[in-house]
Amino acid sequence: QDRVLLVQEAKPECRGKWYLPAGRMEPGENIVAAMRREVKEETGLECDPLTLLALEERGPAWIRFAFLARPTGGTLKTLEEADAESLQAAWWAGDPSVLPLRALDILPLLDLAARYRRSPPHPPTLPQELPCALLCLRLLVAFANDAGNLWVLLGTDGTPHLPVVACGTSPAEVRGGFRLPVLRLLRDCLPPDPCPGPLGLLGLQHRAGGPGGADGVCFNVLLSIPPSSPGAAPPEPCSPAFRWWHVEEESLRGRILQRLRAAATVPV
Repeated sequence: QDRVLLVQEAKPECRGKWYLPAGRMEPGENIVAAMRREVKEETGLECDPLTLLALEERGPAWIRFAFLARPTGGTLKTLEEADAESLQAAWWAGDPSVLPLRALDILPLLDLAARYRRSPPHPPTLPQELPCALLCLRLLVAFANDAGNLWVLLGTDGTPHLPVVACGTSPAEVRGGFRLPVLRLLRDCLPPDPCPGPLGLLGLQHRAGGPGGADGVCFNVLLSIPPSSPGAAPPEPCSPAFRWWHVEEESLRGRILQRLRAAATVPV
């Protein structure tokens, strides 16, 4: 009904202000379970996720998953049920910016949600239940020219594979953003020009308490290397550890090109 579920904060530092349901994951908890728990605790409602809307990050130290979801049950929390999680919840139909908000960072997310409901820019994208030991990025680095040819960068160590880069653990890397390890890998294998395009999220995998207690996340990201001229071929890799694969299978080529041209990925 073109309304958005908001909560009135109970925390002393922002008491009485409004925000989207939000919170931290707990150790051993998967991403979707954390989202459902936080919504239930703060609003009284149960919900199912429809898609990730955005991945917000400041490097491995701070990652936030923004979901579009639909209510499936429960009872909306009232002031009589106020607790340490929230004072109350409400369905808001007007302009949220007129409310006393805890922070304005939810307004771009509300715009993303409205645009997704009108015309989804990317397929529904939810975490896949697959284990990962580290916090890492799997890269689909694509090069497409105006003739419709497409190449994908592969690692050649063992079976050809999409490059994977682990997020660093030094103080600078922990707060440096996901683009830093990507640029470092590309710097080691490709000429410096041209600069790659923005990152887009194709999907992610996470299973809390994986083998050996692993609790990492692997983000599958798409980025493009723009051609230097019409009809150009991809730049020659500087390292024998990488090569370009010419994608000739029509269905796969079409799907990758569609994602590239329409920016049909979850924004990072």
